[in-house]
Amino acid sequence: MKKQLKNIVKFTNDYTNEDRIILRDHLAMERTKLANERTLLSYLRSSLYLLLGGVGLVSIKDTIFEDVKVIGYVAVVFSIIFLAVGIIRYIQLKRHLRTFK
Repeated sequence: MKKQLKNIVKFTNDYTNEDRIILRDHLAMERTKLANERTLLSYLRSSLYLLLGGVGLVSIKDTIFEDVKVIGYVAVVFSIIFLAVGIIRYIQLKRHLRTFK
């Protein structure tokens, strides 16, 4: 399972940090950290929108829209998947950046 997950979210680990980092490199890593946090928040926002839409579709009581409930359940499942992928990618990049300091 872990090997399959690594194939889904790939990183290049062929870079080795042999030199002392300079200010430009430090600032680039700080920008990358901020972009990583912004990406996590984007995944979280998308996950919450899917959850909200899914719960809204599932809670429809009208008999005309009974077939729409399936779409609601699918949206809730995708919401959980989006959240998991976002957290995994955030943690992976954070660990990856930690090796360069």
